[in-house]
Amino acid sequence: MVEAPPAPLRLKLDGSALQANWRALDRLSGKAACGAAVKANGYGLGVREVVSRLADAGCRDFFVATWEEAKEIADLVTGLSLSVFHGVRAEDIETALTLAARPCLNSAEQVARWKEADGGPCDVMIDTGMNRLGLSANEVLSGVLDGLEIDTLMSHLSCADEEDHPLNRKQCDALKRLVGITSATRLSLANSAGIALGTRYHFDLTRPGLSLYGGVQSQDLEDHIRNVVAVEAQVIQRRKIKPGDTVGYSATATATEAVELAILNIGYADGYLRSFSESGTAYAGDIACPVIGLVSMDLIAVDVTDAPQVGEGDWLEIEYDLPMASGQSGLSQYELLTGIGDRYQRIWL
Repeated sequence: MVEAPPAPLRLKLDGSALQANWRALDRLSGKAACGAAVKANGYGLGVREVVSRLADAGCRDFFVATWEEAKEIADLVTGLSLSVFHGVRAEDIETALTLAARPCLNSAEQVARWKEADGGPCDVMIDTGMNRLGLSANEVLSGVLDGLEIDTLMSHLSCADEEDHPLNRKQCDALKRLVGITSATRLSLANSAGIALGTRYHFDLTRPGLSLYGGVQSQDLEDHIRNVVAVEAQVIQRRKIKPGDTVGYSATATATEAVELAILNIGYADGYLRSFSESGTAYAGDIACPVIGLVSMDLIAVDVTDAPQVGEGDWLEIEYDLPMASGQSGLSQYELLTGIGDRYQRIWL
């Protein structure tokens, strides 16, 4: 069988930056243990590679969303802690009873299901104000959790990236009122931005996600977090257009002077969404090459008039520093990471 040629897209992933980010968040977590959310394929970077590097850095607590995600990394976390955020559906029971991972129970129905299955250690999510997943404090006080072997009682901040939002303190106080009420050995509240809110939010375990991968949602984290992801796309064609020529779908861009374009093999099927139309940037070395016209499914056009050295087969770096790219596109840093497609070569440095 003939091997496929390498993809004309690549992610250069800085493993040392990933580990440095976890160590920084671990330090900022103070006395609390620092875990890692590695759901959504390690936020798009490749979960097995992410988990291996974070475990080598010292991380001992990992969190995924589903049991399928847990199965993918179960062999990498032997002897470590693995929790499944979405709990246990009826369809999950067989896997949950055999896999070395804990369900995070999110409702009285899930609690009953786990008890009926004679399940072992678990985590429990408490809704302290986000109104997403979790039991209410009243359900906890009613004794619904009695008899469970709870490792971590957790909740999730809904406004952690807004330092002064009153809901942060309200949620923190709501979780603190449950200290000692259950059999839980640990309490956990803070995500990446929550770590920056201070020690009262750290409890026993923090659960960073975005900032591990280079995302920054708090000014207090800016000096601690390094970029992990570099996106590069290959030039398929270089072409000249003259004044009056239009570029791309819907002819949204019209040249006012002679322009030289490079057509790059990247588009919204690769997570480079139409939000980057007329706002994104590629780089030929230090030369900025702005996106011209609409982003297509597999292609973009960039202005390389000032980069005469660029030709077919060359690689340009796409601006993907997460805070900056978020500002360019209007997309959240989470969307930028988890929307990265499967067509990239993933090259760990």
